[in-house]
Amino acid sequence: MAIYKIPTNTLITTHMAIMDYPTLCLLFSLLLTFIYVATISGRRISRLPPGPYPYPIIGNLLSIGVKPHISLATLSKRYGPLMSLKLGTKTTIVVSSPDIAKQFFHTHDLAFSSRSVPDTGQVVGHDKYSMVWLPVGDQWRKLRKITREHILSVQRLDASEDLRQKKVQELLDHVNHCCINKKAVNIGAVVFTTALNILSNYIFSIDLAQYDSVSSQEFKEAVSGLLEIGGKPNLADFFPILKPFDPQGLLRKGNVYGKKLMDIFDRLIDQRLQIRSSSSSSDDIVNLSANKDVLDLLLDLNQESESQFSRNDMRHLFMALFIAGTDTSTGTIEWAMTELIRNKTKMEKTQFEIMKLKDDKNIQEMDISRLPYLQGVIKETLRLHPPAPFLIPHLATQNVEVQGFIVPKNAEIICNVWAMGQDPNIWSDPKMFIPERFLDVKIDYKGQDYNLIPFGAGRRICPGLNMGHRMLHIILGSLIHKFNWKLEKNMKVQDIDMDEKFGLTLQRKVPLMAIPISNQ
Repeated sequence: MAIYKIPTNTLITTHMAIMDYPTLCLLFSLLLTFIYVATISGRRISRLPPGPYPYPIIGNLLSIGVKPHISLATLSKRYGPLMSLKLGTKTTIVVSSPDIAKQFFHTHDLAFSSRSVPDTGQVVGHDKYSMVWLPVGDQWRKLRKITREHILSVQRLDASEDLRQKKVQELLDHVNHCCINKKAVNIGAVVFTTALNILSNYIFSIDLAQYDSVSSQEFKEAVSGLLEIGGKPNLADFFPILKPFDPQGLLRKGNVYGKKLMDIFDRLIDQRLQIRSSSSSSDDIVNLSANKDVLDLLLDLNQESESQFSRNDMRHLFMALFIAGTDTSTGTIEWAMTELIRNKTKMEKTQFEIMKLKDDKNIQEMDISRLPYLQGVIKETLRLHPPAPFLIPHLATQNVEVQGFIVPKNAEIICNVWAMGQDPNIWSDPKMFIPERFLDVKIDYKGQDYNLIPFGAGRRICPGLNMGHRMLHIILGSLIHKFNWKLEKNMKVQDIDMDEKFGLTLQRKVPLMAIPISNQ
Protein backbone atom coordinates (compact mmCIF):
# COMPACT_ATOMS: atom_id res chain seq x y z
CA MET A 1 0.00 0.00 0.00
CA ALA A 2 1.50 3.29 -1.05
CA ILE A 3 1.87 5.99 1.51
CA TYR A 4 1.51 9.62 0.31
CA LYS A 5 3.12 12.33 2.34
CA ILE A 6 1.36 15.71 2.39
CA PRO A 7 3.83 18.58 2.42
CA THR A 8 4.15 20.30 5.77
CA ASN A 9 3.48 23.81 4.36
CA THR A 10 0.22 22.60 2.80
CA LEU A 11 -0.95 21.18 6.13
CA ILE A 12 -0.13 24.42 7.86
CA THR A 13 -2.01 26.51 5.22
CA THR A 14 -5.05 24.24 5.33
CA HIS A 15 -5.09 24.28 9.11
CA MET A 16 -4.89 28.07 9.17
CA ALA A 17 -7.72 28.34 6.63
CA ILE A 18 -9.95 26.07 8.73
CA MET A 19 -9.01 27.77 11.98
CA ASP A 20 -9.49 31.35 10.51
CA TYR A 21 -12.81 30.77 8.68
CA PRO A 22 -14.91 32.59 11.33
CA THR A 23 -12.40 35.44 11.28
CA LEU A 24 -12.57 35.69 7.50
CA CYS A 25 -16.39 35.71 7.62
CA LEU A 26 -16.26 38.48 10.21
CA LEU A 27 -13.82 40.51 8.11
CA PHE A 28 -15.94 40.04 5.00
CA SER A 29 -19.07 41.11 6.86
CA LEU A 30 -17.29 44.18 8.18
CA LEU A 31 -16.17 45.03 4.65
CA LEU A 32 -19.73 44.76 3.31
CA THR A 33 -20.99 46.86 6.23
CA PHE A 34 -18.37 49.50 5.52
CA ILE A 35 -19.39 49.66 1.84
CA TYR A 36 -23.08 49.92 2.81
CA VAL A 37 -22.46 52.61 5.40
CA ALA A 38 -20.23 54.57 3.02
CA THR A 39 -22.93 54.42 0.33
CA ILE A 40 -25.69 55.78 2.56
CA SER A 41 -23.51 57.75 4.94
CA GLY A 42 -25.36 60.97 4.17
CA ARG A 43 -28.67 59.44 5.20
CA ARG A 44 -27.33 57.71 8.34
CA ILE A 45 -25.01 60.41 9.60
CA SER A 46 -27.56 63.18 9.24
CA ARG A 47 -30.43 60.97 10.49
CA LEU A 48 -32.69 61.91 7.60
CA PRO A 49 -36.28 60.72 7.81
CA PRO A 50 -36.91 57.36 6.11
CA GLY A 51 -37.51 57.20 2.40
CA PRO A 52 -36.90 55.16 -0.74
CA TYR A 53 -33.27 54.46 -1.60
CA PRO A 54 -32.06 57.02 -4.22
CA TYR A 55 -30.52 55.99 -7.53
CA PRO A 56 -27.21 57.60 -8.51
CA ILE A 57 -27.57 61.08 -10.06
CA ILE A 58 -31.37 61.04 -10.53
CA GLY A 59 -32.19 60.12 -6.93
CA ASN A 60 -35.89 59.30 -6.52
CA LEU A 61 -37.15 61.17 -9.58
CA LEU A 62 -38.49 57.95 -11.14
CA SER A 63 -40.77 57.52 -8.11
CA ILE A 64 -42.60 60.78 -8.73
CA GLY A 65 -44.59 60.27 -11.94
CA VAL A 66 -46.94 62.72 -13.66
CA LYS A 67 -49.13 63.07 -10.54
CA PRO A 68 -46.63 63.66 -7.74
CA HIS A 69 -49.31 64.28 -5.08
CA ILE A 70 -50.61 60.74 -5.58
CA SER A 71 -47.15 59.14 -5.92
CA LEU A 72 -45.88 60.77 -2.72
CA ALA A 73 -49.07 59.83 -0.86
CA THR A 74 -48.47 56.19 -1.84
CA LEU A 75 -44.83 56.36 -0.75
CA SER A 76 -45.77 57.92 2.58
CA LYS A 77 -47.94 54.90 3.37
CA ARG A 78 -44.75 52.81 3.22
CA TYR A 79 -42.19 55.17 4.72
CA GLY A 80 -44.36 57.25 7.04
CA PRO A 81 -45.82 60.77 7.19
CA LEU A 82 -42.33 62.27 7.56
CA MET A 83 -40.30 61.12 4.57
CA SER A 84 -37.15 62.15 2.76
CA LEU A 85 -36.43 62.00 -0.97
CA LYS A 86 -33.56 62.87 -3.21
CA LEU A 87 -34.91 64.65 -6.26
CA GLY A 88 -31.88 65.00 -8.47
CA THR A 89 -29.39 66.76 -6.22
CA LYS A 90 -32.09 68.29 -3.99
CA THR A 91 -32.96 66.85 -0.57
CA THR A 92 -36.74 67.03 -0.16
CA ILE A 93 -38.69 66.39 3.03
CA VAL A 94 -42.33 65.36 2.56
CA VAL A 95 -44.90 66.01 5.31
CA SER A 96 -48.17 64.07 5.07
CA SER A 97 -49.92 64.31 8.44
CA PRO A 98 -51.54 67.15 10.44
CA ASP A 99 -49.48 66.45 13.58
CA ILE A 100 -46.18 66.72 11.75
CA ALA A 101 -47.39 69.71 9.71
CA LYS A 102 -48.08 71.48 13.00
CA GLN A 103 -44.51 70.83 14.14
CA PHE A 104 -43.17 72.33 10.92
CA PHE A 105 -45.50 75.35 10.63
CA HIS A 106 -46.14 76.10 14.29
CA THR A 107 -43.50 74.63 16.63
CA HIS A 108 -40.56 75.24 14.25
CA ASP A 109 -42.26 77.81 12.02
CA LEU A 110 -39.40 80.32 11.90
CA ALA A 111 -36.82 77.70 10.88
CA PHE A 112 -39.04 76.57 7.99
CA SER A 113 -40.49 79.94 6.93
CA SER A 114 -38.23 80.61 3.96
CA ARG A 115 -39.03 79.49 0.44
CA SER A 116 -37.52 76.98 -1.92
CA VAL A 117 -37.52 79.10 -5.08
CA PRO A 118 -38.07 77.24 -8.38
CA ASP A 119 -36.24 78.38 -11.48
CA THR A 120 -39.43 79.82 -12.96
CA GLY A 121 -39.92 81.82 -9.76
CA GLN A 122 -37.05 83.98 -11.04
CA VAL A 123 -39.07 85.25 -14.02
CA VAL A 124 -38.34 89.00 -14.47
CA GLY A 125 -36.49 88.91 -11.14
CA HIS A 126 -39.72 88.11 -9.26
CA ASP A 127 -37.90 86.18 -6.53
CA LYS A 128 -36.00 89.31 -5.46
CA TYR A 129 -39.09 91.49 -4.94
CA SER A 130 -42.10 89.25 -4.31
CA MET A 131 -43.35 88.39 -0.83
CA VAL A 132 -44.19 84.95 -2.25
CA TRP A 133 -40.52 84.01 -2.64
CA LEU A 134 -38.59 86.38 -0.39
CA PRO A 135 -37.12 84.84 2.79
CA VAL A 136 -38.55 86.03 6.09
CA GLY A 137 -36.77 89.31 6.79
CA ASP A 138 -37.27 93.08 6.77
CA GLN A 139 -38.28 93.27 3.09
CA TRP A 140 -40.77 90.42 3.43
CA ARG A 141 -42.26 91.90 6.62
CA LYS A 142 -42.63 95.30 4.96
CA LEU A 143 -44.50 93.87 1.98
CA ARG A 144 -46.64 91.66 4.21
CA LYS A 145 -47.58 94.66 6.34
CA ILE A 146 -48.46 96.79 3.30
CA THR A 147 -50.60 93.97 1.93
CA ARG A 148 -52.35 93.41 5.26
CA GLU A 149 -53.01 97.08 6.01
CA HIS A 150 -53.55 98.71 2.62
CA ILE A 151 -54.82 95.96 0.31
CA LEU A 152 -56.49 93.07 2.12
CA SER A 153 -57.61 94.50 5.45
CA VAL A 154 -61.13 93.69 6.62
CA GLN A 155 -62.03 97.37 6.32
CA ARG A 156 -60.85 97.55 2.69
CA LEU A 157 -62.65 94.32 1.82
CA ASP A 158 -65.88 95.49 3.45
CA ALA A 159 -65.70 98.81 1.62
CA SER A 160 -65.26 97.09 -1.76
CA GLU A 161 -68.14 94.60 -1.47
CA ASP A 162 -70.29 96.48 -4.00
CA LEU A 163 -67.51 96.10 -6.56
CA ARG A 164 -67.49 92.31 -6.17
CA GLN A 165 -71.29 92.20 -6.30
CA LYS A 166 -71.19 94.14 -9.57
CA LYS A 167 -68.68 91.75 -11.16
CA VAL A 168 -70.66 88.69 -10.01
CA GLN A 169 -73.80 90.22 -11.55
CA GLU A 170 -71.91 90.62 -14.84
CA LEU A 171 -71.03 86.92 -14.62
CA LEU A 172 -74.71 86.04 -14.04
CA ASP A 173 -75.74 88.24 -16.99
CA HIS A 174 -73.28 86.40 -19.23
CA VAL A 175 -74.50 83.00 -18.00
CA ASN A 176 -78.10 84.10 -18.51
CA HIS A 177 -77.26 85.02 -22.11
CA CYS A 178 -75.89 81.50 -22.57
CA CYS A 179 -79.03 80.13 -20.89
CA ILE A 180 -81.32 81.92 -23.36
CA ASN A 181 -79.25 80.59 -26.27
CA LYS A 182 -78.98 77.09 -24.75
CA LYS A 183 -75.22 77.42 -24.97
CA ALA A 184 -72.81 75.45 -22.77
CA VAL A 185 -70.66 77.46 -20.37
CA ASN A 186 -66.99 76.75 -19.80
CA ILE A 187 -67.18 77.08 -16.02
CA GLY A 188 -63.45 77.49 -15.44
CA ALA A 189 -63.05 80.12 -18.17
CA VAL A 190 -65.92 82.36 -17.01
CA VAL A 191 -64.90 82.12 -13.35
CA PHE A 192 -61.30 83.00 -14.28
CA THR A 193 -62.54 86.10 -16.11
CA THR A 194 -64.72 87.07 -13.12
CA ALA A 195 -61.92 86.61 -10.59
CA LEU A 196 -59.50 88.54 -12.81
CA ASN A 197 -61.91 91.46 -13.20
CA ILE A 198 -62.71 91.53 -9.47
CA LEU A 199 -59.00 91.93 -8.77
CA SER A 200 -58.32 94.38 -11.60
CA ASN A 201 -61.18 96.65 -10.52
CA TYR A 202 -60.12 96.39 -6.89
CA ILE A 203 -56.58 97.42 -7.79
CA PHE A 204 -56.90 99.54 -10.97
CA SER A 205 -60.65 100.31 -11.27
CA ILE A 206 -60.81 98.74 -14.75
CA ASP A 207 -61.66 95.40 -16.39
CA LEU A 208 -58.69 93.50 -17.76
CA ALA A 209 -60.64 90.69 -19.46
CA GLN A 210 -63.96 90.13 -21.21
CA TYR A 211 -66.24 87.11 -21.45
CA ASP A 212 -66.23 87.55 -25.23
CA SER A 213 -63.18 85.54 -26.33
CA VAL A 214 -62.87 87.67 -29.49
CA SER A 215 -61.96 90.69 -27.39
CA SER A 216 -58.39 91.52 -26.40
CA GLN A 217 -57.13 89.01 -23.83
CA GLU A 218 -53.51 90.18 -23.51
CA PHE A 219 -53.46 90.27 -19.70
CA LYS A 220 -55.41 87.04 -19.31
CA GLU A 221 -53.07 85.21 -21.70
CA ALA A 222 -49.97 86.46 -19.85
CA VAL A 223 -51.32 85.30 -16.46
CA SER A 224 -52.41 81.92 -17.92
CA GLY A 225 -49.01 81.50 -19.58
CA LEU A 226 -47.13 82.09 -16.34
CA LEU A 227 -49.40 79.64 -14.49
CA GLU A 228 -48.83 76.99 -17.15
CA ILE A 229 -45.04 77.41 -17.12
CA GLY A 230 -44.90 77.44 -13.31
CA GLY A 231 -46.67 74.10 -13.18
CA LYS A 232 -44.30 72.19 -15.47
CA PRO A 233 -41.53 69.96 -14.03
CA ASN A 234 -38.22 71.70 -14.63
CA LEU A 235 -34.89 69.89 -14.92
CA ALA A 236 -33.12 73.03 -13.72
CA ASP A 237 -34.84 72.65 -10.32
CA PHE A 238 -33.54 69.11 -9.84
CA PHE A 239 -30.05 69.78 -11.23
CA PRO A 240 -29.01 73.39 -10.47
CA ILE A 241 -25.93 72.98 -12.66
CA LEU A 242 -28.35 73.19 -15.62
CA LYS A 243 -29.88 76.54 -14.55
CA PRO A 244 -27.64 78.70 -16.80
CA PHE A 245 -28.73 76.64 -19.82
CA ASP A 246 -32.52 76.70 -19.17
CA PRO A 247 -32.76 73.32 -20.95
CA GLN A 248 -36.55 73.37 -21.43
CA GLY A 249 -36.74 77.08 -22.23
CA LEU A 250 -39.25 77.64 -19.40
CA LEU A 251 -37.48 80.65 -17.95
CA ARG A 252 -37.19 82.26 -21.40
CA LYS A 253 -40.91 81.78 -22.06
CA GLY A 254 -41.77 82.95 -18.56
CA ASN A 255 -39.76 86.14 -19.05
CA VAL A 256 -41.79 86.90 -22.19
CA TYR A 257 -45.09 86.59 -20.27
CA GLY A 258 -43.66 88.36 -17.23
CA LYS A 259 -42.46 91.30 -19.32
CA LYS A 260 -45.95 91.62 -20.85
CA LEU A 261 -47.45 91.88 -17.37
CA MET A 262 -44.84 94.39 -16.24
CA ASP A 263 -45.44 96.50 -19.35
CA ILE A 264 -49.18 96.53 -18.62
CA PHE A 265 -48.54 97.50 -14.98
CA ASP A 266 -46.17 100.26 -16.08
CA ARG A 267 -48.74 101.60 -18.52
CA LEU A 268 -51.47 101.64 -15.86
CA ILE A 269 -49.16 103.28 -13.30
CA ASP A 270 -48.09 105.98 -15.77
CA GLN A 271 -51.70 106.71 -16.73
CA ARG A 272 -52.67 107.09 -13.08
CA LEU A 273 -49.69 109.36 -12.34
CA GLN A 274 -50.73 111.56 -15.23
CA ILE A 275 -54.30 111.78 -13.90
CA ARG A 276 -53.04 112.59 -10.41
CA SER A 277 -50.70 115.31 -11.65
CA SER A 278 -53.43 116.93 -13.76
CA SER A 279 -55.91 116.94 -10.85
CA SER A 280 -54.74 120.18 -9.34
CA SER A 281 -58.00 121.67 -8.16
CA SER A 282 -59.14 121.08 -4.57
CA ASP A 283 -62.40 119.48 -5.77
CA ASP A 284 -60.48 116.98 -7.89
CA ILE A 285 -58.21 116.11 -4.98
CA VAL A 286 -61.20 115.54 -2.66
CA ASN A 287 -62.84 113.26 -5.25
CA LEU A 288 -59.65 111.29 -5.74
CA SER A 289 -59.23 110.83 -1.97
CA ALA A 290 -62.80 109.59 -1.59
CA ASN A 291 -62.48 107.00 -4.37
CA LYS A 292 -58.99 105.65 -3.94
CA ASP A 293 -58.31 102.18 -5.22
CA VAL A 294 -55.28 100.04 -4.34
CA LEU A 295 -53.11 101.66 -7.00
CA ASP A 296 -53.74 105.12 -5.51
CA LEU A 297 -52.95 103.91 -2.00
CA LEU A 298 -49.69 102.32 -3.12
CA LEU A 299 -48.69 105.38 -5.15
CA ASP A 300 -49.18 107.44 -1.99
CA LEU A 301 -46.77 105.12 -0.16
CA ASN A 302 -44.32 105.27 -3.04
CA GLN A 303 -44.34 109.07 -3.13
CA GLU A 304 -43.86 109.26 0.64
CA SER A 305 -40.66 107.20 0.38
CA GLU A 306 -39.38 105.63 -2.83
CA SER A 307 -36.66 103.84 -0.89
CA GLN A 308 -39.22 102.17 1.42
CA PHE A 309 -41.65 101.14 -1.32
CA SER A 310 -40.33 101.33 -4.86
CA ARG A 311 -42.13 101.12 -8.18
CA ASN A 312 -40.54 97.71 -8.67
CA ASP A 313 -41.96 96.55 -5.33
CA MET A 314 -45.37 97.71 -6.54
CA ARG A 315 -45.18 95.92 -9.90
CA HIS A 316 -44.10 92.62 -8.36
CA LEU A 317 -46.77 92.91 -5.67
CA PHE A 318 -49.38 93.23 -8.42
CA MET A 319 -47.92 90.22 -10.22
CA ALA A 320 -48.14 88.08 -7.07
CA LEU A 321 -51.72 89.17 -6.35
CA PHE A 322 -53.00 88.37 -9.83
CA ILE A 323 -51.27 85.00 -10.15
CA ALA A 324 -52.31 83.84 -6.68
CA GLY A 325 -55.80 85.32 -6.78
CA THR A 326 -57.13 83.98 -10.07
CA ASP A 327 -56.12 80.37 -10.61
CA THR A 328 -56.85 79.14 -7.08
CA SER A 329 -60.40 80.55 -7.04
CA THR A 330 -61.05 79.29 -10.56
CA GLY A 331 -59.96 75.73 -9.83
CA THR A 332 -61.87 75.47 -6.55
CA ILE A 333 -65.16 76.70 -8.01
CA GLU A 334 -64.85 74.47 -11.08
CA TRP A 335 -64.25 71.42 -8.85
CA ALA A 336 -67.13 72.41 -6.57
CA MET A 337 -69.50 72.74 -9.54
CA THR A 338 -68.31 69.38 -10.83
CA GLU A 339 -68.96 67.65 -7.50
CA LEU A 340 -72.41 69.26 -7.14
CA ILE A 341 -73.46 68.30 -10.67
CA ARG A 342 -72.33 64.72 -9.94
CA ASN A 343 -74.23 64.69 -6.63
CA LYS A 344 -77.78 65.88 -7.31
CA THR A 345 -78.94 65.67 -3.66
CA LYS A 346 -75.98 67.82 -2.53
CA MET A 347 -76.80 70.38 -5.23
CA GLU A 348 -80.44 70.48 -4.14
CA LYS A 349 -79.49 70.87 -0.46
CA THR A 350 -77.21 73.80 -1.29
CA GLN A 351 -79.82 75.46 -3.50
CA PHE A 352 -82.58 74.96 -0.90
CA GLU A 353 -80.45 76.55 1.82
CA ILE A 354 -79.75 79.62 -0.34
CA MET A 355 -83.31 79.89 -1.59
CA LYS A 356 -84.69 79.69 1.94
CA LEU A 357 -82.48 82.58 3.02
CA LYS A 358 -82.50 84.78 -0.09
CA ASP A 359 -85.50 83.72 -2.20
CA ASP A 360 -84.83 85.50 -5.50
CA LYS A 361 -82.44 88.11 -4.09
CA ASN A 362 -78.72 88.02 -4.75
CA ILE A 363 -76.32 86.54 -2.21
CA GLN A 364 -74.33 89.09 -0.23
CA GLU A 365 -71.11 88.54 1.66
CA MET A 366 -72.87 89.05 5.00
CA ASP A 367 -74.96 85.96 4.15
CA ILE A 368 -71.99 83.58 4.09
CA SER A 369 -72.04 82.96 7.85
CA ARG A 370 -75.73 82.00 7.57
CA LEU A 371 -75.12 79.41 4.84
CA PRO A 372 -73.44 76.52 6.69
CA TYR A 373 -74.12 73.94 3.97
CA LEU A 374 -72.57 76.16 1.28
CA GLN A 375 -69.58 76.59 3.59
CA GLY A 376 -69.43 72.80 3.93
CA VAL A 377 -69.42 72.45 0.13
CA ILE A 378 -66.43 74.81 -0.14
CA LYS A 379 -64.53 73.06 2.68
CA GLU A 380 -65.22 69.62 1.23
CA THR A 381 -64.04 70.79 -2.19
CA LEU A 382 -60.83 72.18 -0.67
CA ARG A 383 -60.30 68.87 1.16
CA LEU A 384 -60.76 66.71 -1.95
CA HIS A 385 -59.22 69.11 -4.47
CA PRO A 386 -56.81 71.49 -2.69
CA PRO A 387 -55.79 74.20 -5.19
CA ALA A 388 -52.10 73.83 -4.28
CA PRO A 389 -51.66 70.14 -3.35
CA PHE A 390 -48.12 70.77 -2.00
CA LEU A 391 -48.76 74.37 -0.89
CA ILE A 392 -45.74 76.50 -1.86
CA PRO A 393 -42.50 74.68 -0.94
CA HIS A 394 -40.72 75.86 2.20
CA LEU A 395 -36.97 75.81 2.90
CA ALA A 396 -35.12 74.82 6.06
CA THR A 397 -32.79 77.63 7.16
CA GLN A 398 -31.00 75.42 9.71
CA ASN A 399 -30.78 71.82 10.89
CA VAL A 400 -33.90 70.99 12.91
CA GLU A 401 -34.77 67.81 14.80
CA VAL A 402 -38.31 66.59 14.16
CA GLN A 403 -39.66 63.27 15.44
CA GLY A 404 -36.10 62.12 16.22
CA PHE A 405 -34.88 62.82 12.66
CA ILE A 406 -32.83 65.69 11.31
CA VAL A 407 -34.29 67.98 8.67
CA PRO A 408 -31.08 69.41 7.20
CA LYS A 409 -30.40 73.02 6.33
CA ASN A 410 -31.39 73.93 2.74
CA ALA A 411 -33.79 70.97 2.46
CA GLU A 412 -36.99 71.66 0.53
CA ILE A 413 -40.16 71.10 2.57
CA ILE A 414 -43.26 69.80 0.79
CA CYS A 415 -46.54 69.50 2.69
CA ASN A 416 -48.82 67.07 0.85
CA VAL A 417 -52.19 68.52 1.86
CA TRP A 418 -53.84 66.38 -0.82
CA ALA A 419 -52.64 63.23 0.97
CA MET A 420 -53.88 64.62 4.30
CA GLY A 421 -57.31 65.17 2.75
CA GLN A 422 -57.39 61.55 1.56
CA ASP A 423 -56.27 59.96 4.84
CA PRO A 424 -58.89 57.50 6.21
CA ASN A 425 -57.39 57.96 9.70
CA ILE A 426 -58.52 61.60 9.58
CA TRP A 427 -61.63 61.50 7.38
CA SER A 428 -64.31 58.81 7.12
CA ASP A 429 -64.99 57.77 3.50
CA PRO A 430 -62.28 60.19 2.33
CA LYS A 431 -62.94 59.68 -1.40
CA MET A 432 -66.61 60.62 -1.05
CA PHE A 433 -67.96 64.17 -1.45
CA ILE A 434 -69.75 64.73 1.89
CA PRO A 435 -70.24 68.40 2.84
CA GLU A 436 -72.24 67.23 5.88
CA ARG A 437 -69.03 66.17 7.59
CA PHE A 438 -68.37 69.86 8.37
CA LEU A 439 -71.81 70.72 9.78
CA ASP A 440 -71.33 69.38 13.29
CA VAL A 441 -67.63 70.16 13.74
CA LYS A 442 -65.86 73.50 13.95
CA ILE A 443 -63.13 72.87 11.40
CA ASP A 444 -61.99 75.84 9.34
CA TYR A 445 -59.23 76.54 6.83
CA LYS A 446 -57.85 79.68 8.51
CA GLY A 447 -54.60 77.92 9.51
CA GLN A 448 -55.50 76.70 13.02
CA ASP A 449 -57.00 73.28 12.14
CA TYR A 450 -54.11 71.34 10.64
CA ASN A 451 -56.46 68.69 9.26
CA LEU A 452 -57.48 71.27 6.65
CA ILE A 453 -54.81 73.78 5.59
CA PRO A 454 -55.34 74.37 1.82
CA PHE A 455 -54.10 77.97 2.26
CA GLY A 456 -51.12 76.99 4.42
CA ALA A 457 -50.41 77.88 8.05
CA GLY A 458 -47.98 79.87 10.16
CA ARG A 459 -46.11 82.92 8.93
CA ARG A 460 -46.47 81.99 5.26
CA ILE A 461 -50.23 81.41 5.27
CA CYS A 462 -51.84 82.89 2.15
CA PRO A 463 -52.41 86.62 2.80
CA GLY A 464 -55.35 86.61 0.37
CA LEU A 465 -57.31 84.04 2.36
CA ASN A 466 -60.07 86.45 3.43
CA MET A 467 -60.56 87.77 -0.10
CA GLY A 468 -60.60 84.20 -1.44
CA HIS A 469 -63.13 83.16 1.21
CA ARG A 470 -65.56 85.84 0.07
CA MET A 471 -65.08 85.24 -3.65
CA LEU A 472 -65.49 81.47 -3.45
CA HIS A 473 -68.81 81.66 -1.62
CA ILE A 474 -70.50 84.47 -3.53
CA ILE A 475 -69.46 83.20 -6.99
CA LEU A 476 -70.34 79.55 -6.39
CA GLY A 477 -73.47 80.40 -4.41
CA SER A 478 -74.71 82.78 -7.13
CA LEU A 479 -74.15 80.28 -9.95
CA ILE A 480 -76.19 77.54 -8.30
CA HIS A 481 -78.81 79.89 -6.79
CA LYS A 482 -79.78 81.46 -10.11
CA PHE A 483 -79.38 78.42 -12.36
CA ASN A 484 -79.77 74.67 -12.57
CA TRP A 485 -77.12 72.92 -14.62
CA LYS A 486 -77.02 70.01 -17.02
CA LEU A 487 -74.18 68.49 -18.99
CA GLU A 488 -73.94 69.17 -22.69
CA LYS A 489 -74.73 66.53 -25.36
CA ASN A 490 -76.88 64.55 -22.92
CA MET A 491 -73.80 63.31 -21.11
CA LYS A 492 -74.48 61.32 -17.93
CA VAL A 493 -72.99 62.54 -14.67
CA GLN A 494 -71.17 59.23 -14.16
CA ASP A 495 -69.32 59.91 -17.42
CA ILE A 496 -67.74 63.17 -16.19
CA ASP A 497 -63.96 62.91 -16.48
CA MET A 498 -62.60 63.49 -12.95
CA ASP A 499 -58.94 63.26 -13.97
CA GLU A 500 -56.63 65.91 -12.54
CA LYS A 501 -53.91 67.93 -14.20
CA PHE A 502 -51.04 68.55 -11.80
CA GLY A 503 -49.37 71.91 -12.07
CA LEU A 504 -48.90 75.08 -10.06
CA THR A 505 -52.48 74.34 -9.01
CA LEU A 506 -54.59 71.18 -9.24
CA GLN A 507 -56.93 71.75 -12.18
CA ARG A 508 -59.40 69.56 -14.01
CA LYS A 509 -57.78 67.86 -16.99
CA VAL A 510 -60.96 68.27 -19.06
CA PRO A 511 -62.76 71.62 -18.64
CA LEU A 512 -66.27 71.41 -17.17
CA MET A 513 -68.85 72.38 -19.81
CA ALA A 514 -72.42 72.75 -18.55
CA ILE A 515 -75.67 74.25 -19.85
CA PRO A 516 -77.45 76.67 -17.49
CA ILE A 517 -81.20 76.45 -16.95
CA SER A 518 -82.93 79.39 -15.29
CA ASN A 519 -83.90 78.78 -11.68
CA GLN A 520 -86.21 81.83 -11.45
